[in-house]
Amino acid sequence: MTAPTRQLVLHVHTPTSLLGLATGATAPVVPLAALAHGASLTLAALVVAAGGLGVLIADLPAGRLVSQVGEQRSMVIGAVVGLVGAALCVVDASLLTLTAGVTSLGLAQAVWGLARQSYLTAAVDPARRARAISAMAGMHRLGFFVGPFAGAAVLTTASGMVGVFVIQLVAVGVAGVLMSTMADAEIHTRGTPSAPIWATARRHRAPLMRLGPGAFALGSLRATRMVLLPLWAERVGMDASTTALLFGVAGAVDVVLSYPSGVALDRWGRRGMAILSTALFGASLLAMPLVHTPTALWFVALGMGVGNGLTNGLVMTVGADISPADARPQFLSLWRLLHDGGVAGAPVAVGVIAGVAGLPPAAVAMGVVGLVGAGFFGRNLAPGRFSPDARPPSHLSVEEPPAPGILDRCEPSSSESVKPA
Repeated sequence: MTAPTRQLVLHVHTPTSLLGLATGATAPVVPLAALAHGASLTLAALVVAAGGLGVLIADLPAGRLVSQVGEQRSMVIGAVVGLVGAALCVVDASLLTLTAGVTSLGLAQAVWGLARQSYLTAAVDPARRARAISAMAGMHRLGFFVGPFAGAAVLTTASGMVGVFVIQLVAVGVAGVLMSTMADAEIHTRGTPSAPIWATARRHRAPLMRLGPGAFALGSLRATRMVLLPLWAERVGMDASTTALLFGVAGAVDVVLSYPSGVALDRWGRRGMAILSTALFGASLLAMPLVHTPTALWFVALGMGVGNGLTNGLVMTVGADISPADARPQFLSLWRLLHDGGVAGAPVAVGVIAGVAGLPPAAVAMGVVGLVGAGFFGRNLAPGRFSPDARPPSHLSVEEPPAPGILDRCEPSSSESVKPA
């Protein structure tokens, strides 16, 4: 089935932008709310990290949930959990309720993300898959870009931080309704309820091991950018308002490149775009130790912005390409866990390396991670445009014959998701 554009806009892209708006509006407010409750800087950072922890905790259970009840019911469950989390943030009675709310929103985001990706994989023509996924990711980035401005406007009113959390509650509620009224994709095949996630991991370990490090590296690069740029801005003497402008311009670059990157993925192939974007990201980080002025930082930040924009939808598209039809949600939950693990682990790695050796070695280390990720993509993604009509490449064979799926229809000469060893 190919879902109509109107259906995708109403049930996928619009709610995604609303969730991005909610996240962008509250991102600068959550640590401030924690500080207002008497938290230290370290504890406030841990409250912010609770959202990412919620995503990691729910990644694998979300795959099992979607495989058993389908995308639509999973959206309903995610909406309930998300609304509870948003309501706890509005109440903001204590540091505990705030942390519980942020964590609950992370749990909901994992379910929403997996269900939407599974739906698009099944409902969209593979020849246009990257465009649909990149459009969805781009709408989230657009919402996240607009969110801080909406939050700043509300902060100037009497409602203050509570008003920002109310924006989040309303956005999550409307998004939940729109996603929950979406019908399951007609060709969606639910995995065997008795098949555990780890059985799927064992059966399809070849693509996970060959392409997973690339997804992990890309998640690491994205998180590193958010940590290193503000620290380096302070290092070169950039004031807070200019740093905010730097992030705003880089965010605008992300949004502008979102849909074109999806078109390029469909027309020119996954491999070339993966190598280009990941290598550019890594090279920008490697250049960080050479940055000693605000002007130089602008150039490096824009390089990262372009690299990040070109990766828009890449991880989800490759995951969709290689996901087996008989265990799609379980496989995608494993795939998302690899990426999200990089997102969660990179700030810790940067902090440890910076604490021991300083910021320049931390930037170099993460730049090397980016180049290694580009190498994994270059080695294991086959050149050319993705084709859904082919046979499996030899290096992805497993002990048990796999059920028909994307992996069984990939030809080394035309498939974009896999490449013979």
